[in-house]
This record gives sequence, structure tokens and C-alpha cells, in this order.
Amino acid sequence: MAQLFAIHPKDPQPRLVRQAGAILRAGGVVVYPTDSCYAFGCHLGDKAAMQRIRELRGVDERHHFALVCRDLAEVATYARVNDVQFRLMKSAVPGSYVFILLATREVPRRLQHPRRKTVGVRIPDHAVALALLAELGEPMVSSTLILAGDSEPLDDIEVMRERVGRQVDLIIDSGPCGTVPTTVIDLTGEVPAITRAGRGDTTIFGAADGRR
Repeated sequence: MAQLFAIHPKDPQPRLVRQAGAILRAGGVVVYPTDSCYAFGCHLGDKAAMQRIRELRGVDERHHFALVCRDLAEVATYARVNDVQFRLMKSAVPGSYVFILLATREVPRRLQHPRRKTVGVRIPDHAVALALLAELGEPMVSSTLILAGDSEPLDDIEVMRERVGRQVDLIIDSGPCGTVPTTVIDLTGEVPAITRAGRGDTTIFGAADGRR
């Protein structure tokens, strides 16, 4: 059964954050809170942990994970960011957005779109998520906590324990996060394009609706 850590959503306990970081480094899959909803997280270099998340989500290799980063400086290590893109992101982060950008060579191929060579990056506005990232010193691979066959994310800790408690290594309880996922903004074109409308406000981008 997964360990359960109750971590304060505004003032995370350093000891528990260190323990969560150790679990991630050891190849664990963690359920953690964000400013949009709960998510699965794993270590950037752990292919096996990513596969475990795919199985829990009921998705294949075509599913795109996000790289959850501490700040824009870290984003720039993994994505190519020009001045216009930087200004757009700076106006919105931290926040409930995933930005699609061209990937750098630092991004493993399994995290890139196979044809477009893009990657989704995110800077969450949640103290626990940011504390975990600071502890790791690098991004986490992340995917929304939506289980195979479900239509929306889980937000109840007891339900999470019942449904994934034997398939993940740690569940972090920081109280309710909601069930509205991030807004996804594609910044690779001439104008920003919304590929998924979620919690993040899109009016600040003047974005086109790029959903298919």
C-alpha cells in the first residue's frame, strides 16, 4: 500500500518533502497536488515509472506528459523560448497552464511529440508542488490523475487510496484541488493557440482556439 503524507498546502513540512523527493529519486510514482487538480508525478529519467503512469491512465505512447518546472529559467533548459514566448509565459506563471514549445536536446525522446518535436512545460502555483521541485532540483514528469475509464480527475484522498493505493508509492494529501485540468496553450505558431481550455484564464494571451 502507498505511503500517505499529509503535507500542508501553504507551508509544506520540509521533512516530508525530503522523504517524497527520495521516493521520486528511487523510481517511485507519486500522487501530488497542483493548482488545477491532483496529478501523477515521477522522476524525469525513469522510463519504468512513466510506463506505470501510462497503465494507470490507460493511455499509450502517444499520450503526452508534461514537464513540471520550478521557474522560467528551468523551462529554458528543456524548451526553446524566444522573447515573445518568454513575455507571454511570464505574464501567466506560476499558474494553471501547460505551454507547448519546441523541445531542446535535454528532453528525452519519449517525452517529445514524435513528429513536431515539442514538449509541454508547466510551472504550477502550488506550494507543495514547488517544494517538491526544489527538493529534486529538476523537473518532474507529470500527468493528470485521471484513471482509465474515468472522465475527470480524482480529488478525494480516500478514493485515491482505494483505487490506486496499491499501484503508486506515495499519495500526498494537501486537501481538495478541484477537478478542472490545466489550460494548454500551443506557442509554436505565429499566435498562441488554445488546445485545451481548462482552469487557466486564456484572455491574457489573446489566443486563437486551436482545438481539433
